[in-house]
Amino acid sequence: MKVLIRSVRIIDKKSPFNGQVKDILIRDGKITQIGEALPEDGADIKESEGLCVSSGWVDMRVASRDPGFEHKEDLDSVHEAAVHGGFTEIVLLPNSEPVVHSKDTLNYIKNSGRGGLVKLHVAAAVTRKAQGVDFTEMIDLHTAGAIAFTDGDHPVQNADLFLKTILYLQPLNALLMNRPEDRQLTVFGQMHEGITSTLIGMKGMPSLAEEMMLNRDLKLLEYALEKSSFELTGQPILHISLVSTREAVDLIREAKKKGLPVSCDVAAHQLAYEDKDLLDFDTNLKVNPPFRSATDHDAIRQGLLDGTIDAIVSDHTPHDEESKNLEFDHADFGITGLETAFSLATMFSGLSTEDIVEKLTSQPRHILRLEESMIAEGSAANLTFFEPETEWVFEKTYSKSKNTPFLGQKLKGTVRGVFNNGRLDWF
Repeated sequence: MKVLIRSVRIIDKKSPFNGQVKDILIRDGKITQIGEALPEDGADIKESEGLCVSSGWVDMRVASRDPGFEHKEDLDSVHEAAVHGGFTEIVLLPNSEPVVHSKDTLNYIKNSGRGGLVKLHVAAAVTRKAQGVDFTEMIDLHTAGAIAFTDGDHPVQNADLFLKTILYLQPLNALLMNRPEDRQLTVFGQMHEGITSTLIGMKGMPSLAEEMMLNRDLKLLEYALEKSSFELTGQPILHISLVSTREAVDLIREAKKKGLPVSCDVAAHQLAYEDKDLLDFDTNLKVNPPFRSATDHDAIRQGLLDGTIDAIVSDHTPHDEESKNLEFDHADFGITGLETAFSLATMFSGLSTEDIVEKLTSQPRHILRLEESMIAEGSAANLTFFEPETEWVFEKTYSKSKNTPFLGQKLKGTVRGVFNNGRLDWF
């Protein structure tokens, strides 16, 4: 396969061509030439106004629902949603049925995605059935190719389990991902605890639930390092998923100043809404962590700007109609986000396109111990093509589920195509 991309702006801080408009020739899955006015020579020509290219985007938090809940999403549909969102690699959470706590389930998912445009990385469960009671065989799962360990939708509540997990994984140079939430403080909670929840009579989920658990996790990480003799690799040992409050950002900022091996991400949709937007009880806005206050939003944007927040994720959480189209307090938490993550980051993060791309590419790859991808002659072509200034209307989703508030809305920043594993999808 021979593809020539005409007049494309390269967005890659590690590339000598960063910021330059060039032609890129791809042959047999590799970038063979980067230059100006390259000869066509029978190549498939692709071009568009305002076109940019970066290394392929990585999403660190996706719920696939397969196996077990294929009516919400299966591996084929999550693949299509990821492609149209510009992602060439995604990390799938273990919260399927069965939970990814065995090598059989892990290999089923990995093999399903082999050779596709989107590489499927699998995060294995910390505890059996993600119930927070008994450990999984983490060493075997790591050897089988688990990209990280997390109970996904179920934050690790037990402090002893959390500490031992850190100690088990450190000699493996493996990553623990945890979403901080003290569930005793959020039981029956429906939205952020604040003025809006009081006005509409909804049980609130206090910021304190996130901040107390995060403080615990950071203290236990520090304690584990003091008790351990293993050397640090320069990569995070603990990754905090879905930061949503001002104090949580401050805690992570201070932890990094101390030199703790910690990283974190924020969901793209968290940048778009605040708790006051739930006044009309739209269940598509019911997420966990919930949309917070304006003060929290400002802190998240500042955390993105100063590098405290390392990555932006979609937190793609598909649900069928029966799980969302009912009373607010009975609806499930979650939004589909693969197809809109880049647009929301472009519109609401306050970051430059170059910095957004970094939080979708090199930063996730560093956190996940993935091989670095860059735009250079001789490199394998793992690429995302996009137009950051182009407006578009989100009219169709490729996910099986439609639980998103953005359908029918005009967004800014569109994906034009992806190239990976010797294959191109252009739209």
